[in-house]
Amino acid sequence: MKWLIKLLKFGLWTALIGCTAGAIAAISLYLHLEPNLPSTESLKNVKFQVPLRVYSADGKLMAEFGEKRRTPLAYCEIPDNMTNAFLAAEDDRFFEHPGVDYQGLMRAAIQLILTGERRQGGSTITMQVARNFFLSSEKTYTRKLNEILLALQIERELPKQQILELYLNKIYLGHRSYGVGAAAQVYYGKTVDQLDLSQVAMIAGLPKAPSRFNPITNPQRALQRRDYVLERMRDLGQISESEYQTALATPVSAKLHRSETEMEAPYVSEMVRSEMIKRFGNDAYTDGYSVYTTIDSTLQDSANRAIRLALQEYDLRHGYRGALQHFQVDNTTAEEQLDALLADHRPIADLRPAIVIEAEKQSADAYLGQGETVSIPWQGLEWVREHKTENRLGPKPKEATDILKPGDLVYLLPMKKEDETWWRLAQVPAAAGALVSVDPNNGAIKALIGGYDFYQSKFNRVTQAKRQPGSGFKAFIYSAALEAGFTPASLINDAPVVFNDPSLEGAWRPENYSGKFFGPTRLRYALTKSRNLVSIRLLRNMGVKFALEHAKRFGFNTDELPHNLSLALGSGAVTPLQMATAYAVLANGGYRVEPHFITHIEDSDHQEVFKTSPLTVCDTCQQPETTETPSSPDAPDAADEEQLPVAPRVISPENHFLMNSMMRDVITRGTARKARSLGRKDLAGKTGTTNEQRDAWFNGFNRSLVAVAWVGFDSSQPLGRGEVGGRAALPAWIAFMKVALENVDEIPLEMPPGMVTVRIDPKTGKRADINQEDGIFEVFRTENAPKETAGTRLSDNGSGETPQGTGTDDGAPELF
Repeated sequence: MKWLIKLLKFGLWTALIGCTAGAIAAISLYLHLEPNLPSTESLKNVKFQVPLRVYSADGKLMAEFGEKRRTPLAYCEIPDNMTNAFLAAEDDRFFEHPGVDYQGLMRAAIQLILTGERRQGGSTITMQVARNFFLSSEKTYTRKLNEILLALQIERELPKQQILELYLNKIYLGHRSYGVGAAAQVYYGKTVDQLDLSQVAMIAGLPKAPSRFNPITNPQRALQRRDYVLERMRDLGQISESEYQTALATPVSAKLHRSETEMEAPYVSEMVRSEMIKRFGNDAYTDGYSVYTTIDSTLQDSANRAIRLALQEYDLRHGYRGALQHFQVDNTTAEEQLDALLADHRPIADLRPAIVIEAEKQSADAYLGQGETVSIPWQGLEWVREHKTENRLGPKPKEATDILKPGDLVYLLPMKKEDETWWRLAQVPAAAGALVSVDPNNGAIKALIGGYDFYQSKFNRVTQAKRQPGSGFKAFIYSAALEAGFTPASLINDAPVVFNDPSLEGAWRPENYSGKFFGPTRLRYALTKSRNLVSIRLLRNMGVKFALEHAKRFGFNTDELPHNLSLALGSGAVTPLQMATAYAVLANGGYRVEPHFITHIEDSDHQEVFKTSPLTVCDTCQQPETTETPSSPDAPDAADEEQLPVAPRVISPENHFLMNSMMRDVITRGTARKARSLGRKDLAGKTGTTNEQRDAWFNGFNRSLVAVAWVGFDSSQPLGRGEVGGRAALPAWIAFMKVALENVDEIPLEMPPGMVTVRIDPKTGKRADINQEDGIFEVFRTENAPKETAGTRLSDNGSGETPQGTGTDDGAPELF
């Protein structure tokens, strides 16, 4: 027995010494590692990397920028079945252990002893938090020890719920999604509270291997992992047997939801992204900023449809350019092969790529992909005539086989009639277009589309394309003329003229679009009919310098405008946004506003970090008239929050009234008569067409809204004969305004003080005789009203119909 007692004593001493040595070793290791451990204090105020989000004025998500998709959620916002699923899959003893699950570590240690292999195991959720926030993912003993020490420290400083919240928001779950909020959106297009049990289990199975168990790239493995999670939830009593069986029978429903955007405004979104990078650098992508824009989602949708419709209609008029590509296919070609051929061709705006699989006499069948085959009826094909040049087409087709053959890669456009959808053969428009709409009261951009499809061409034609405005610039020439003393009744001779102007490199023989000449013409009528020769003579009379100074009031940079008589025909280079801003002056009563597209910016805590203080029209505010171009404040403290800075007046009320009145005639009886289809009396505007129809414009407005539409080729090639502003661009403006002005009341044009209405002779601009039957009414500034009656001699001091300008051009005299 003595030997047994000695053996026991020896064993106890050995154990004691071993424990003491182990404790000393552990303490020594801790003392060695502890100074290098990162502080876990930062976990109390974690700032997750959250993408930049852009919203419309009515709160719809327009875009999201950032490499990591994340939607941080508070613990109380995460459903119980979500937390239970993750606990079942990753750490079912989470609420029991102190941060380290010693049972799991023992199992991992035994595995190492038995197999000699170091496998991942025993990691608790707290240890994963430590690794994800502070450590790398390399598998070393030192990292594991650091992970254990950090986990124990985290558990001492944070409650379990906060640790779980950190984990569920931080964990990577595949396809750039971080956290359960983002994963719910990426895989199912839902919020976490909208997921069913099978979907929750699918997401909970991802942390172990986000790529191997991914339901999109590896649906079979993902299904096995999901079923394992469901089984664990059942065994732990988190779900019932019936819930388990129902979820188990649910098929995989995950698919990639690339965007949760609620509206299409990529050109504006890119403008916001660029502005945010200027303000905050690359932190803009990760710091969770929310940018609220001036964009109205209804108006933006209308602008998208309007410009695309106008470009499609232009394409219909100018013929079919043929199939994009041809593949060797026949009736035996499998759908999988067709899908592979379509894989490199994505939809462009509303156009769908398709492969023709059969062509008959009056119809054709085409494959859209993913098992969908559609029929193209004759009404979707009969428009097709081969495009020869911008002015010449081939013969009309007689059969579908004249147009298409099996294997042709084409684009199709869905056409809707009531509840029926049919398909039309289409093509990506060769011409480009743009539309921008501005609130004339403060310069807020309400809608903007810079091209047919942003992902086809990111070139923003609203802000980046400087094009000749053509006759659209005449509005500012005529406004200058009114300031120079002319009236709407002033007569200018519409006759041939030649100018020998050195700045124009020799003789210049301008013509009207029609090539005809109409003799003495009143200014109102000349603007209505867009008479080029009247505009040129008018500019020569008042002087180019005077007109340029006046144009500056509308925000134009005179250094970028021609300093010769071609200014009268809009030969400068401007953007659609500049034109919209200038026309806002004519719409709002004569005040200069600055365009802007951001209302305010919030940080990740929803605190406002920037607020725009736009120049705003105030009709009742007293202010001097100015010729200077005002600057728009871009700092939140630029104006008192209770009162926005007042937009300065840049043209007189009289000038505004007369211009507005004349430009209404452009729509009622001039080059934009098609706009009468809107059935409103408060619309005004001006068409614009440049030489050889290289640019087509319509610039229009009422008191509530300004919109500018432009159509042209990026290469500046001609659009074709007859493609003037009233044909190519005006339809887009009409389609947009039909929606934009719905339920918007008409605001009457009120005559300001100091003006009179006089009945005049339409041929001479003088007062009409009391018995004259063809007399018409015209409005004048009191001091410019005609004093003589038609048929009487001019008085010595003149009648005011043909005033002298404030300067003369240096060009040569007229040659007849």
